[in-house]
Amino acid sequence: QVQLVESGGGLVQPGGSLRLRCAASGFNFSSSFMSWYRQVPGKERESIAGISITGRYANYVDSVKGRFTISRDNAKNTVYLQMNSLKPEDTAVYYCKGPGGNWGQGTQVTVSS
Repeated sequence: QVQLVESGGGLVQPGGSLRLRCAASGFNFSSSFMSWYRQVPGKERESIAGISITGRYANYVDSVKGRFTISRDNAKNTVYLQMNSLKPEDTAVYYCKGPGGNWGQGTQVTVSS
């Protein structure tokens, strides 16, 4: 029973920071590539960051590269997304993603002054 629980979102001013967390269960987290997605109403859900099994390699969409950092703690079955220098266009619901087609409830990030 796959479960993904995102948390850490909220309202932040432009230039601010947030750290998102995703607690995973129901699958072999330590052998799974993990990623973060985001979605705004009327737009496609887009992949923004991914991290390899051990955390040695990470990739990012160009729009967040240099500002966001994905990391993981395999002992805690948790993946993180540190978001710095936030922009209004980062406003979205953020989801984590494992190897299957399951989604959590997401966590809302709103960047506004």
